Amino acid sequence: MHAVRPWFLLLGLAALVPAIASGRAAPPALTDAEQAAGWRWLFDGESTTGWRGFGHESFPRQGWTVKDGCLTHSGRGGGGDIITEATFADFEFTFEWRMAPHGNSGVKYFVTRDRGGAIGHEYQLLTGRTVEAEQAPSKGGTAGFYDVLPPIIPIRLRPADQFNESRIVVRGNQVEHWLNGALTIRYELGSPEVLAAVANSKFKDVRDFGTKVRGHLLLQDHGGEIWFRSLKIREFAE
Repeated sequence: MHAVRPWFLLLGLAALVPAIASGRAAPPALTDAEQAAGWRWLFDGESTTGWRGFGHESFPRQGWTVKDGCLTHSGRGGGGDIITEATFADFEFTFEWRMAPHGNSGVKYFVTRDRGGAIGHEYQLLTGRTVEAEQAPSKGGTAGFYDVLPPIIPIRLRPADQFNESRIVVRGNQVEHWLNGALTIRYELGSPEVLAAVANSKFKDVRDFGTKVRGHLLLQDHGGEIWFRSLKIREFAE
C-alpha cells in the first residue's frame, strides 16, 4: 500500500520542479560584512535592471538573455554591447564568466558616449582551441589591458564548463586586473609607460585614453556565446 503524502507537501514539490529544471538562481544575499564594505549586485540573476544597450535607452531585444542565473549572449545573436546605466570612477568590480573554445569577448570600463564608439579600457576575454591551454602574455591575451599592456604572467583558464573569477580594481590612478585569484596586471593611469603604450596602440587618437575618466562598465558583444554571473561592485571615495 502506498503512503499518502500530505497535499501541501505535494504542492511544494510541484512548485520546486520548474526552478530545479531551469537551474535559475539569483546571487546569494550579501553578507553583513559585504554590505558594510559597500558591495552591491550589478546583476540580480533574474532581470536586466541596471543595464541597457550601448547608444540606446533600453536593453537589446535580441542576443542577450537572462538564463540559469546568468547574463548570457548567444552566438551570432546580435544585440550589440551592453552597458551599466550607472557610471563609475573608483571601484572594485568582480564577475564570473565562461566561454567555449574559440571565444572572444571583453569587459570594458571608463566607457563614455562621446568617443564615437564603445571605447574604453578593456579587460580582454579570449579562449583558444582548448580553453584551458596556457596563453603566453600578449596585448591581446585574457586579463590584459587590451592592445595596450600584456598580462605579467602566463594565463591558464578553467575548463569550458567552469566559471572563471575576474576582478578589476581602480583606486586613484592605480588599476589592477585579477584572474582566478592571481594579479595579472597593474598599471598607473596617465603614467609615461601607459601613455607610450597607448601611443603604440589602436587607441592612439582617442581623446584622454590611458587617463582616468568616469564611465560606464560594458559587456562586449563580439559575436560569440558567453555567460556572465555574480557581477558585484563597490565604489571608493574619489
